[in-house]
Amino acid sequence: MLASITTPRIMLIGGGAVAEVAAVMAKLGCSKPLVVSDPYMRDSGKIAHVTDVLDTASIAWQLFADTVPEPSDDVVIVGADIINKGDFDCVIALGGGSPIDTAKAMTLLARGGGKISDYKVPQQPNEPGLPIIAIPTTAGTGSEVTKVIVITDKASDEKMLIMGLACLPAAAIVDYELTYSVPYRTTADTGIDSLTHAIEAYVSAKHNPYTDTLALSAMGLIARNIRSACNEPDNTSAREAMMLAATQAGMAFSNASVCLVHGMSRPIGAFFHVAHGLSNAMLLPAVTAFSASFAMERYADCARAMGLVKRGSDTSAAVKSLLAELQQLNKDLQVPSPKEYGIDEEKYFSLLTTMAEQAMASGSPNNNPRVPSVQEMAALYKEVWQG
Repeated sequence: MLASITTPRIMLIGGGAVAEVAAVMAKLGCSKPLVVSDPYMRDSGKIAHVTDVLDTASIAWQLFADTVPEPSDDVVIVGADIINKGDFDCVIALGGGSPIDTAKAMTLLARGGGKISDYKVPQQPNEPGLPIIAIPTTAGTGSEVTKVIVITDKASDEKMLIMGLACLPAAAIVDYELTYSVPYRTTADTGIDSLTHAIEAYVSAKHNPYTDTLALSAMGLIARNIRSACNEPDNTSAREAMMLAATQAGMAFSNASVCLVHGMSRPIGAFFHVAHGLSNAMLLPAVTAFSASFAMERYADCARAMGLVKRGSDTSAAVKSLLAELQQLNKDLQVPSPKEYGIDEEKYFSLLTTMAEQAMASGSPNNNPRVPSVQEMAALYKEVWQG
């Protein structure tokens, strides 16, 4: 098997790593950054984690902090215009997956022009724009190390999947100390998002030995630490483990692809404005149960890596323990069903086929151990409605 692997050129991982942002810029030959973040990071003053370092290094910077929680094409257009009208040689993306994805899309559109929908799968944009230094503040999306962007088309409510080398940051600064102030709900949802990345990368039709190692490591770290990270927000070891796991899982799925959970998750987020990690969490137990019989040994490996059963344990028992743990994890972390979340029931059921068709069009379901039909995905959407 030939595995094609992509990672950022520079990666710094560890507490306090954000203090090296100016040094990373120098390694990339950059000196004129546009900082991309969100209103919370700006208004809370947390943007200073980056800007104070830049000020100390006498680096002039400009801030674009108008990103939105679920990135949309209208914001990307504004950001791309700022890049094209400004004098920048790099972009520093600080925040969760939304600011980082927005920054990626901004550089893509600024370089190539057109509409952001021109770049969605099956297109593969590979010519990079300005180099991106990605600094995540949540332990979840792994966007800092992936060649993936998800952007909502406001006109059609479609969450567009974009994949290509142009979407890969030049550098990733992974500093777990930036996650201490992340609230419970975000910690839980992004943590399950990371677990989904790891599991799907491991069972994907495109998995390889490199991604397998990363995915299994991430699963173990998440299983041992996610509850502590949520319930003990100042738990240093748990926060550090979850941040490392998010990056490992991001590298795993970026090089092996995601599967059915992500395919079905995007339409829920687009139509009902559910955060990406939460919509993944809503789907993960049911989709895993749907898929398990088509890759029993792979899913059993997941259970073993998570410490749910002993290594070498019976495959069937291991898979049962995995399915039980995914359900229990959702209960323990108070993951709501679509109904409990407050989604309009009539609208949800009227869109079952549309959501399933959009999921299929993304291509992700084709990587799943059990490739579903549109009808089977519609049935899964029905199943998860009440949890």
